[in-house]
Amino acid sequence: MVLPSSFATGSGCPPPIPGARWSPADAPVRPLLLWVRTGTAHVHLDDGPALHLRAGEGVWIPADGRAERAITTEPGTVAFPLCPHAGVGARGLPELTRFDVPDGWQDWLIQLFNLQVTPFSGRGYSPEAIEELLRRPGPRPPAPATAGRPPAPEALAAEAEHPTPEGLAAKERHLTPEGRTARERHLTPEALAPPTMPRARGARAVAEELMRDPALDLTVERWASRVLSSARTLRRDFLADTGLTFERWRLHCRLAAAVEFLAAGYDVDQVAALVGFASRNGLTRAFKGRFGLTPHEFGRDFSARPGAGGLTQRAAAARQTDDLIRMMRETDTPAAPEMLPPASTPSHTNDIHVLSWMYRGSGYLDIGDRRYERERGVATWIPAELEHVTGLRENSVSLPLGNAGTADLHLTAPLQVRFSSAWDDYLMFCSISARSALRPDDHDPRHILALFAEQAAAQRALSVPMPTDPRARAVAMECLRRIGEPGAAQDPETDGTQDAEIHRAFRDETGMTLGRWRYAARMRIARDLLTGGAQPSAVARRIGYAHLPTFSAAFSRFHGLSPREYQEREAAGGR
Repeated sequence: MVLPSSFATGSGCPPPIPGARWSPADAPVRPLLLWVRTGTAHVHLDDGPALHLRAGEGVWIPADGRAERAITTEPGTVAFPLCPHAGVGARGLPELTRFDVPDGWQDWLIQLFNLQVTPFSGRGYSPEAIEELLRRPGPRPPAPATAGRPPAPEALAAEAEHPTPEGLAAKERHLTPEGRTARERHLTPEALAPPTMPRARGARAVAEELMRDPALDLTVERWASRVLSSARTLRRDFLADTGLTFERWRLHCRLAAAVEFLAAGYDVDQVAALVGFASRNGLTRAFKGRFGLTPHEFGRDFSARPGAGGLTQRAAAARQTDDLIRMMRETDTPAAPEMLPPASTPSHTNDIHVLSWMYRGSGYLDIGDRRYERERGVATWIPAELEHVTGLRENSVSLPLGNAGTADLHLTAPLQVRFSSAWDDYLMFCSISARSALRPDDHDPRHILALFAEQAAAQRALSVPMPTDPRARAVAMECLRRIGEPGAAQDPETDGTQDAEIHRAFRDETGMTLGRWRYAARMRIARDLLTGGAQPSAVARRIGYAHLPTFSAAFSRFHGLSPREYQEREAAGGR
């Protein structure tokens, strides 16, 4: 069932974008690319001279040899920090490199930021699908592709249609009962799945960072300092929540990532670097010990199976990093690579509410048999504990804006708000602040809740009966858009300038005069803001009342309780 769109609209102008500062939790362990979309950024490395980057410029900062990175942005600036995997360092540029971002690459870089900051806590390739693919009969694949690229589809097709005698013999050897038994013993969905995520806050933060970049090679002590914990507590939390020691959990995380990169066509040496093994031999020993076959055998067999192909989110991010390095190395303006094809997540749940904004193209959210469309400019709160699938259509980009705990936001169904393109830079800044170390000094992760609360409350006000007459409905929507402006709480009954037909439409189609309708909508918004924990004085200002006593009297007349009494009743009912 596709639900009809019913959105509140992001009204007014976005707030000003403050200056920001790069505040990493530890010394640099990964290369960094900083790209300025708008405004100005300043980069200080060790004691060297400052670099000043303006809109359209970028800089590549290698991890090695840089003890400190100080990055600041001026007010109004949107700058994207892109942190490739630690294993990319050897393939990247060895020196500090400044460059111009060519036309056509901007949205592509925004997409790469999304791929890099999205937690890889969900599964990429379904373990069940990988197991099934590797059990299917299939021809021997052609010779390995060069430079880590997967074999061309036409080559695979030709080999499948006209297998060589050597390929048939290999196929027969490969499908002996002994070989099949070994696979069944090792290649189970449980073995192929990423390790269980810990629940403790510090351990989960470490786990999410390792899921994003399994090549990070920090000691337990350094990880503990990054999450303001102790090494002993971190070890205890990993063991208690996952049944694995920290070292064993990290190994399973690296091997799960290796499965994705091998399935995407990377060769064994590249995979070893990408997932944090010091050598090809180290990866081979660990991989065979867990899965019963070598990485080379896995990659060869997987690519030969009908139905193999496509990139997981992790592998797509690595592919795009390869393209990014190519762009920086080329002196001539390179053509931008293609955007991602359509993609969707496996069905999963989150233990927190997640806010996602559709910057480009469109997507969808499936919960049960209901589909919620995600159009350009729409921000969607995805409720915690609801099994769902999110998808993106071709050439589409979404960005995470933040999270909320179940104690901070009461949400049982998706909430959606449409923002105009005038909000693009501000919402990008929100995403960068939420998912990177480049943020204002006084950054409050909960600020996105306040921004969305007003829009969500306006959306809920649409449950007040709406007139169907086009002119009356336009007036109603304008009332909702201007509901927080000074003087908006003025008694609308005194308006004598409204068209008589509009007044008649309100009475006939909603059962209320225009003034009463505005009053009801305002009180509905106030009720929802109070339920969300907002202070009565703040609610009064948000819905246009200059004085708290005036608002309190209006609220009491409508609901039969004062704002404070209403909050106390709701709090008692929630216990």
